[in-house]
Amino acid sequence: MPGTMEPINIGLMGLGTVGGGVAAALSNNAEEIQRKTGRTVCLRRALVRDAGKTREPAPPAGVLTTNPEDILADPEIHVVVEVMGGDSPAGEYLERALAGGKHVVTANKEVMARRGASLLALAQSQSVNLLFEASAGGGIPIVGCLMSQLLANDIRSIRSIINGTTNYILTRMARSQTPFAEALSEAQSQGYAEADPTNDVEGIDAAYKLSVLGSLAFHQSIPHEAIHTEGISRLGPEDFRYAAELGYAIKSLAIAAAQPDGTVQARVHPALVPEDHLLAKVDGVYNAVEVTGDLCGQIILHGQGAGRDATTSAVMGDILNVVRFIDSAGPPPLLPVPNGRGHQVGNSIRPIDELSSAYYLRLTCADQAGVLAQIARLLGDGNISIATVIQKDTDPGSGTAQLVITTYPSREADVQTALAAVAKLGVVVSVDNLIRIEQ
Repeated sequence: MPGTMEPINIGLMGLGTVGGGVAAALSNNAEEIQRKTGRTVCLRRALVRDAGKTREPAPPAGVLTTNPEDILADPEIHVVVEVMGGDSPAGEYLERALAGGKHVVTANKEVMARRGASLLALAQSQSVNLLFEASAGGGIPIVGCLMSQLLANDIRSIRSIINGTTNYILTRMARSQTPFAEALSEAQSQGYAEADPTNDVEGIDAAYKLSVLGSLAFHQSIPHEAIHTEGISRLGPEDFRYAAELGYAIKSLAIAAAQPDGTVQARVHPALVPEDHLLAKVDGVYNAVEVTGDLCGQIILHGQGAGRDATTSAVMGDILNVVRFIDSAGPPPLLPVPNGRGHQVGNSIRPIDELSSAYYLRLTCADQAGVLAQIARLLGDGNISIATVIQKDTDPGSGTAQLVITTYPSREADVQTALAAVAKLGVVVSVDNLIRIEQ
């Protein structure tokens, strides 16, 4: 490590939207960084795909490189900052950086979801820092809170809106009765959604982030593959109208909750949220994370979850923390560990079939007498109690109507079995949607 008067050199992997923000912050805020850390922090190298691409402002001569070895094998680079995204080759680069004794800051939720435990163990073995605030929640400082300020708590649950793209789409659908495809196209035109939006709209991005947050909250591995994940593409404008009539908003939630037997239930899916709850009021590209702990009670962190400035803020905060720790030999990285309730790491994720929840069901049925009685009988046979029924959007031309049913809390497996039986009724044209209700 450098002496106290020598500069701290940064190797930046990725110079896209976020990487450009980090490079600009290192340059524009150099004096402020030195004042806060007591060190000069310099961008020594930046890994890019195309060194000949025009960039504004133009990086200093000699900074750009297309060869990762110029960062990973350079003994004068003390901190590697990775904002490339994706699991490979970014994951391999981070492993090499840590193994080489370099501190690492990453914004990569996929790498942390897939390799977080092994990377943290490697960082600990090398006595270097691995910080990843920007990997979950963007500008919301939730990772740091879970690793320090909330560490004394027995965390009971996390309920969160952690994908700005889906939240923007759902906000447009709710406010303007915009169909999903149209709202997605608008999000793409505004730069909020990628050309291939699959990871966002199918809940994959949120599952990566929930894997990171859940592993920290419950001190065990929460594999992203074990998280039940549903997207938002089945939602229609009518679902938002009916939800509003019932007193709910529709949000895509990422939820992880400790169970009495020590297991954790982790899921990402659309949900009906009471309209007076704070999560129901999180609109546009904003994110929010609600944490419930035994000591802190219920707290909510709200802010921009994505975008250049918000993510740059989180990355730069981690960089400054690393710089401050370099001379002080700060605390070693925390590892996801067994939760002490008798379960092995990664083996205590409760399946979605065991969830108990209230449900919103939307069905298209024949508009004739006796339909509700047939449906109610099958639901009753499955131990599912109906809370409300509304008949909507009668179509005389086709002789159909929509039924909107809400249930009292029921077991997921029972609901799915009963709905499969309902779908086979001759009077049921289609089962259009099932949405869980978060009370």
